[in-house]
Amino acid sequence: MIATVANALSDNDPDKRLAVVEAGTGTGKTVGYLIAALPIARALKKTVVVATGTIALQEQLIHKDLPELLEACGWDHSCALVKGRGRYACNLKMEQCLDAIKSKDAGLFLFEDEVAFNPNVQTEDLYREMSDALAEGTWDGDRDSWESRIQDVEWRALTIDRRQCSGRRCRFVNQCAFFNARNELEESECIVANHDLVMADLALGGGAILPPPEDCIYIFDEGHRIGDTAIRHFGAECRVNNSITWLERLQKQCKGQVPVFEKDTALAEQLPRLEKGATKIIELLNVAYPILQQALESADYPEDGRYRYANGDIGEGLRDIASQLAKQTSAWLGRLEVLVDTLNDALGDKQYPIPAPDVELFYQQAGSWQSRAEQLLALWDRLQREIKTGDMPLACWLRLDDSGNNVDISVNASPIQAAELLRDVLWGSCYASVVTSATLRALGSFQTLQRETGIPDFAHFMTVAGAFDYQQAAVIRVPADAVEGNQTDAHTRYIIDHFAEYEEPHCGTLVLFSSRRQMEQVYDDLSSELQKNILIQGQLSNREMVRLHKERIDQGRTSVLMGLASFAEGVDLPGDYCRHVVIAKLPFAVPDDPLHEALSEWIEAGGGNSFFDISLPIASLRLVQACGRLLRTEKDTGTVTILDKRLITKRYGTQLLNGLPPFRREIG
Repeated sequence: MIATVANALSDNDPDKRLAVVEAGTGTGKTVGYLIAALPIARALKKTVVVATGTIALQEQLIHKDLPELLEACGWDHSCALVKGRGRYACNLKMEQCLDAIKSKDAGLFLFEDEVAFNPNVQTEDLYREMSDALAEGTWDGDRDSWESRIQDVEWRALTIDRRQCSGRRCRFVNQCAFFNARNELEESECIVANHDLVMADLALGGGAILPPPEDCIYIFDEGHRIGDTAIRHFGAECRVNNSITWLERLQKQCKGQVPVFEKDTALAEQLPRLEKGATKIIELLNVAYPILQQALESADYPEDGRYRYANGDIGEGLRDIASQLAKQTSAWLGRLEVLVDTLNDALGDKQYPIPAPDVELFYQQAGSWQSRAEQLLALWDRLQREIKTGDMPLACWLRLDDSGNNVDISVNASPIQAAELLRDVLWGSCYASVVTSATLRALGSFQTLQRETGIPDFAHFMTVAGAFDYQQAAVIRVPADAVEGNQTDAHTRYIIDHFAEYEEPHCGTLVLFSSRRQMEQVYDDLSSELQKNILIQGQLSNREMVRLHKERIDQGRTSVLMGLASFAEGVDLPGDYCRHVVIAKLPFAVPDDPLHEALSEWIEAGGGNSFFDISLPIASLRLVQACGRLLRTEKDTGTVTILDKRLITKRYGTQLLNGLPPFRREIG
């Protein structure tokens, strides 16, 4: 692996500086890519950016893996951990919260989702404690380093997005946790980030958060997640009534700011123009709503609350409204940018006639307007574009949201594959890159990964066998009397009737489901005697479930984890923590997922077979990931039981079995 990565990074052809390495659990892939990348990057004066899938893995790299490697090699590379702005407390927001608590005349914090937050006594005490810790230097402002758990609604009051931050104009810039963390990046040869942060940087054009792509050697650990992460970052959404309500509130807020800023005539005159622009957007959204409502009502399955436009074609009428919305929102966003620039200048003007706290508050508010306007424009700008013949369409769908008393329609537009995006913003722009994971191949091939991510055929590909003696360590079982997973009622009944057989006494069992409904039905129909040993996803956080599960095993008790896809990867349960993995059914993608539907439709239109081209390879990858929960160290042993007879009865079953690790088999 070291050689493959080194050869790729040193290739004279810039188009070929890409290594794709599938390396099984226990092979030491972290050491493999770092030993190759760090000295080459130093020689080339490039920055290594290691992107992982989770914050936990980021911290493992920065606090354990990298220090151990550098010490063993005698290297002196400087390393830094980078997180998104939302993981750090804003000193200014902290001060504003405490001021509001003292005065008790406001105490309301409005967020982008329009949920009002009024801190209770416990939250007020928490803010005071955090503020003191920041002032004393005993806390660095990083949410993940605070000892106790912080609720999302509590934390949101203390953070800002990039549009609300005045940067070097802020009076707290020298104490800012975010900027202190960013300052370390400039001197770092290796930056540890996550996939979301890298994609967010690329979505901003690259170089906004991390060094410019052409100066980076990217290493994507858990690289099987790249495609989904990219699609998520380049998708767009708008809740229509919610947007109307926000714009109407914005108009009132503009009126409220006029008397505050009356001494700045130029700024005060901007506010009525913003109100007028918001009115035009509201009018267009009100025109769009009944058209969207009619589309939802015409759906074949209205109880589903969703409607997808075939081939991404929203129709000429809605496309015309989208065009008008994009035009009006673009012009209105320009006015917002002028307002933000004016306020930014005011923050740097010591002679400005309005008190600084008022300017700071309005700057944050205007920044949040700008962020939301950009989201609004992203959606309607995509919907106004007509799909040309042969081009890959967008997935466009509507979702009815009738939670509570507020009925709303969510409009969504998303690329259906990340291949073209990643070719443009990543593979074609970075200096070099490495993609690695324990599961990159589907059905024994990298083709699915390449189709989803745009990785070219001339990349350096390699497969490193797992470090385990699979034949001796574990067995895969498919019971002879198992039921086919698509026979829902009979299959659920089978699991319930046989559940007691799956428990490993005084050890851990992991039971994985593809459907929340089936998981909950199985749990509800089990005896109370069985239920007392079970921790089911949804009742507690995943982290707390794993903690309690391990605690039970450490006490010599029996424990069963019941979970969905998030437990099928990234969960580490070595030794007695997991001696049995039970997979309820083959993990095929949900058939009515709009992205999956749109991609299937496009492949079928091109003469392909969506089941064999998409569904089967994805199921193969997920099945390998699920089986990978069993063996985490070379001493582990156990059983994987798959309760879906389609592995035996369907012709694709052999393909799926052959794609799994080479465990001993007891099939049928």
